[in-house]
Amino acid sequence: MPVVRETLGDSSALDAAWSDPRTFAYLPEKTDVREEWVASALAALPEELRSGHFALLTSGSTGHPKLVVGERARAERLARTLHAVQDSDPVAETILTLPLSYCYAFVNQWLWARVSGRRLVSTRGFSAPDLLRGALEGASDAMLCLVGAQVTLLERNFPDLVFPGVLRIHFAGGGFPQAELGRLAAHFPNARVFNNYGCAEAMPRLTSRRAEDAREATDVGRPLPGIELSLGEGAELFFRSPFGATAFYEQDELHLLSADDWIATGDLAERTEAGTWRLLGRANQVFKRYGEKIALARLLDTVATAWAGQANFYRERDRMQEEGFCLLLTPAPAEEDVRAVLKAFRAAHPRTHWPLRVESVPELPVLPNGKTDLAALATLVGKTIHWKNRL
Repeated sequence: MPVVRETLGDSSALDAAWSDPRTFAYLPEKTDVREEWVASALAALPEELRSGHFALLTSGSTGHPKLVVGERARAERLARTLHAVQDSDPVAETILTLPLSYCYAFVNQWLWARVSGRRLVSTRGFSAPDLLRGALEGASDAMLCLVGAQVTLLERNFPDLVFPGVLRIHFAGGGFPQAELGRLAAHFPNARVFNNYGCAEAMPRLTSRRAEDAREATDVGRPLPGIELSLGEGAELFFRSPFGATAFYEQDELHLLSADDWIATGDLAERTEAGTWRLLGRANQVFKRYGEKIALARLLDTVATAWAGQANFYRERDRMQEEGFCLLLTPAPAEEDVRAVLKAFRAAHPRTHWPLRVESVPELPVLPNGKTDLAALATLVGKTIHWKNRL
């Protein structure tokens, strides 16, 4: 079974692999995962998964590489479902800013363009801002797929530019920039913005909502048609989907999945009174501090009311060895910005919910797929400390 490596700006190898009935693995342009490991994963597939499927590389909850296998017919059905739910009939083209080896862009852009007969516009994202700027200025009824961290890159590279040819903007793969919708509207006055949620095992979409349908970034809306969500022990979120993965390979073990299986998302959640779903964070982002439950995803909503830049948390114990967290901002805040953030915490949360420190770095580290590298936050050098909690 073939292994295809992505070439940014050129999807011809992917086009050819999709037309070949053999199952293939699509790898990022740069990765430290050996192709021998990928070949071993593919060799472990049973006969029924050796054709009509594809595999994408991601990292599991253990940090080990994970190869997630999807069925092409299911993925095409999902792309058509997304077309309807995301009101994509007016869209004529989609502009790439993320690697296609990232499941979100793979399905929402490359596969969507293929099944709907739309144009795929390749760029190298914000690593080549002049190329991206040309594509955005020449956009005609276009769609963008972004991650939240790219809003800051947009401001940095195109601070005063307006792109009226963009009609749809989709966010996934991290926190939704609810507090920055005004800035997005200034750059994209004709765009409708969507908050999308899912995971690699969902291949990759579970829910989608229009930005204006909720005020909280953590409200991810309702599941797509045919998808079910449920809560397990400790508010862990599970899904059942006709579009989901058929298998995954991790730590030298193959796991087969059925459309009837309830599969863990790795997130904690709750259902709102309106019937939508609200994320509480990854399992390791919800913890007890002095007996009080802390949900870091909800605290980011508080930060966003007072801070327009990027923000994230990393875990740390205080001097009493109690679980806590530090707030990391970028770019460096002014003194009045820090006061505004602390005022927002004071108004919304008891002192136990406050960060141990407020720090900043010039920019947050990112992974190749554009997500913030959360594992690197605690060990970053050159952090500036703006405030310390005396609790």
